Amino acid sequence: MRTIIATICYLLIWNYSVGQSILIREKVEKTYLSQVGVREATGHNDGVDVETYLAAVNFGKGYAWCAAFVSWVYTQNGVKNPRSAWVPSWFNNSQNIIWARDGIKNQTPLPGDVFGIYYQQAKIIGHIGFIHRFGDRITITVEGNTNSEGSNEGDGVYMKRRPTRQLYKIARYIKE
Repeated sequence: MRTIIATICYLLIWNYSVGQSILIREKVEKTYLSQVGVREATGHNDGVDVETYLAAVNFGKGYAWCAAFVSWVYTQNGVKNPRSAWVPSWFNNSQNIIWARDGIKNQTPLPGDVFGIYYQQAKIIGHIGFIHRFGDRITITVEGNTNSEGSNEGDGVYMKRRPTRQLYKIARYIKE
């Protein structure tokens, strides 16, 4: 009898936590989608919304803000995150990495997971954004501080169609 009760309790708790993570993932998705169309005021990493994103990582106007945008979205929805404007810090913890171009592919990326793009010349992961719809060949993303060409120094928040091969790593901060 104890085993049955313990199993029922476990299943109830597990179902509740899975339900909570789905709800959080949906809220994160709604938040980042609501920001598509935000643009810098003068093209110099500034403007009310951009400065709000930067404030989420304790930076002021003028700094690159793709990671600040991700941090702001997560923070708005209670998701624990590095709260860092330094893109590589988002991919330091191997426990968060769920997919990598060169090997790890142990979980299918979901909306609200974050991708990093590696820049060979700089030898660094230098841009971050949200996975919106992951595909084997094309992935739909939502990212800040980009532009219609997909730059890592753009002018706004855009929804992009990126070749999946451009993505270097994908990390999960919304825990299941």
